[in-house]
Amino acid sequence: MIKILIDKIGEYRKETILTPLFMVGEVALETLIPTIMAMLIDEMTGESMEPVIRYGSILLVLALLSLTCGAFSARFGAKASTGFAKNLRKDLFYKVQDFSFEDIDKFSSSSLVTRLTNDVSQIQMAFQMLIRMAVRTPLMLVFSVIMAFRINHQMSMIFLAIIPVLGIGLYVIFQTAHPIFKRIFKKYDALNNSVQENVAGIRVVKSFVREDYEIEKFNKASEEVRSDFTRAERVLALNNPLQMLCIKTAKELICYFGAVIIIQSAATQLTTGQLSSLISYGVQVLVSMMMLSMVFIQISFSAEAASRICEVLTHKPSLVSPENGVKEVKDGSIVFDNVSFSYGAHASRDALSDIDLDIASGQTVGILGSTGSSKTTLIQLISRLYDASKGTVYVGGVDVRKYDLVTLRDAVSVVLQKNILFSGTIKDNLRWGNKDASDEEIERVCRLAQADEFIQQMPDKYDTMLTQGGTNVSGGQKQRLCIARALLKKPKILILDDSTSAVDTRTDALIRQAFREEIPDTTKIIIAQRVSSIEDADQIIVLDSGKIVERGNHEELMKLGGIYAEIYESQTKGKEEN
Repeated sequence: MIKILIDKIGEYRKETILTPLFMVGEVALETLIPTIMAMLIDEMTGESMEPVIRYGSILLVLALLSLTCGAFSARFGAKASTGFAKNLRKDLFYKVQDFSFEDIDKFSSSSLVTRLTNDVSQIQMAFQMLIRMAVRTPLMLVFSVIMAFRINHQMSMIFLAIIPVLGIGLYVIFQTAHPIFKRIFKKYDALNNSVQENVAGIRVVKSFVREDYEIEKFNKASEEVRSDFTRAERVLALNNPLQMLCIKTAKELICYFGAVIIIQSAATQLTTGQLSSLISYGVQVLVSMMMLSMVFIQISFSAEAASRICEVLTHKPSLVSPENGVKEVKDGSIVFDNVSFSYGAHASRDALSDIDLDIASGQTVGILGSTGSSKTTLIQLISRLYDASKGTVYVGGVDVRKYDLVTLRDAVSVVLQKNILFSGTIKDNLRWGNKDASDEEIERVCRLAQADEFIQQMPDKYDTMLTQGGTNVSGGQKQRLCIARALLKKPKILILDDSTSAVDTRTDALIRQAFREEIPDTTKIIIAQRVSSIEDADQIIVLDSGKIVERGNHEELMKLGGIYAEIYESQTKGKEEN
């Protein structure tokens, strides 16, 4: 885990090295100050200001140099930690981009968001403490003890006696708090999931007047986080009393035994100035231990965050491009050869079973089926969003697992059930299909998708700004924009997953007519609930419980008198009655 995180320092290695180096300078200068102060106290007789000016000048120079080193250490430390966090966040985001749907399902989107935000912030703080405080505290501890030994080794034994007490106390606090922090991160995921679900489904929440239920759910998740944090804080709260007890005890012992030594030796073994510096070194030693405890606390809190981040970074995506994968898709032909698929090894049943399907390049294929019949699952295997559990899917005569993933997915345009538009202009959104598309190409595909008419009526036309999620356009307009975006890819295979459900039947018919006339060589797969959307398809597939139960064209399926005919009659009968 440490090796993985160290690799993320990247171009900020210089700042990472300079930070502790300047910290060493600060500590060395700071530990010299009590010794100079002791000399000043011992030589200050009240007869002359010369010792005050001489030693005062030295102290001023040491303080300024120490301040300079501390300022440079803080500056380089801030740059190193923020750069480290930037690299970590970037690599995490890039890694998630390579995840398949299966990988996203495994981690959950809310957990990934927590890792990219809260967990990275915790590691950033821990990293800065490691290259600054974790360097300063042991150095200050060692230097102060050495300087104290130089003054009086008997008095220094007080520090050596108290340090183990502090060490044991810190260890117990760390061991008690760490499991609590581990639980907190999981509950953070649940809290984020509650917020994410609520925000994404706010329209549904309001339409069903379920605000009180959502508030109660959020409060429960929030209360669990608060409760665990309270337990952790109760443990950590023992740290300060323990620290202060040790500091006060050490100061009292130093003052008492120091006074005894001064009186008994007539200030030959220990001077007043040396006693003063011993007290200063004692404070430095114990404050160092206090700061060390803060470092341990931060590390205990961030250790679980680091583990969660490394879990993502080391995860091997379930779908990867093969080495020397095929870089060209010859045509839009599709073959399913005895394909079965299940969501995970422990799934109770297959989502798809024994699928045999042959689609010629340029054909229009309609897919019909009830909710839960795995229509969407079927088309996701084509662009290899999932891999078949059994059997083989061929595109352009090649097993999809042999393609370079980018090449395969570039040849397939999918307009899913949930249409997503991003904040930006209409042009910006459409150029997701082809970043180099000209204005003429954009307008052409919008005419094909029956979107140009409503775009021209907007104040800024194609430069109209869309809000996040496309909330300032209607459902039907959003669907047509997404179809236009898919067409800009000039795909060999175009898949419409119930993506004309929000448009009227006339517009739907015009879109299909444009497809036939303008992209005859593109294989078109249309998943629909309306029979009218697929009745003119070359081939119609009826799915039920993940199996193909009927196939053929409209006339053949009507003669068969099965599920398709039943659906067709129920839908057309409803129209006739209206």
